[in-house]
Amino acid sequence: MDIIVCIKRVPETAEADLVIDKGRRGIDTDGLVFSINEWDNYAVEAAIQLKEAQGGTITVISVGPEENNEVLRRALAMGADEAIRLTDPAFEGSDATAMAKVLAAAIRGIPYDLILTGVQADDDGFGAVGVALAQLLGLPYAALVTDISLEGGTLTVHRELEGGLEEVDRVKLPALLTIQTGINEPRYVSIMGIRRVAKKEIAVKGASDLGLSGGEVGIEGSMSQIEELFFPPVGEGAEIIEGTVDEEADVLVKILKERGGIA
Repeated sequence: MDIIVCIKRVPETAEADLVIDKGRRGIDTDGLVFSINEWDNYAVEAAIQLKEAQGGTITVISVGPEENNEVLRRALAMGADEAIRLTDPAFEGSDATAMAKVLAAAIRGIPYDLILTGVQADDDGFGAVGVALAQLLGLPYAALVTDISLEGGTLTVHRELEGGLEEVDRVKLPALLTIQTGINEPRYVSIMGIRRVAKKEIAVKGASDLGLSGGEVGIEGSMSQIEELFFPPVGEGAEIIEGTVDEEADVLVKILKERGGIA
């Protein structure tokens, strides 16, 4: 089985004091630590487990600057076979659909049976690249996948739904899956493992190599763009309503009427 995994390098922001950059369309990343997107890490592990069970190859692809080699080499150290970095100024400002165009153009030249992406990215949380990529490639897909098994040319996948529900689907290969966290336990990558793949070639391709024009990707090729990024205003805090249940209900109804919540 030949598998392609799309991965992203993102800043770790959970414990950082974020600062909006001067353009007010992103955050200031100076001083932030970058790593592989959490969802993508689970996708790489899922690919490796399938390879160990079925044989085949794994190709990891990332869109971004030379610094993305860090996450690509991490995936190689985990067990991927080949790595491709897609780099071009024309890709800058791409939204989810334009980014899917970039990935689709690269993937069309690679043999594959299965494509894996993370459900979403830590930095923007859109969760749209994987399903947009499936649409562009004309592939059947399943999103929010929490379990995978293969029999013949058909995948049986479990999907996470709202309210704690789960759905089981069968998807014929070739296909695309977006992988949810918790599907597995990503393996530890040692420094020695990374050193072993330090000299492995990472193929680099730009827009012209992929047959893409500037108008197809980047801001011009995007269906949406960020106008402004800002922190939510700080409110005055919660109002605690005290009294009996009936008294609390009366006060709540009064507040809702005053603020236009109900007529």
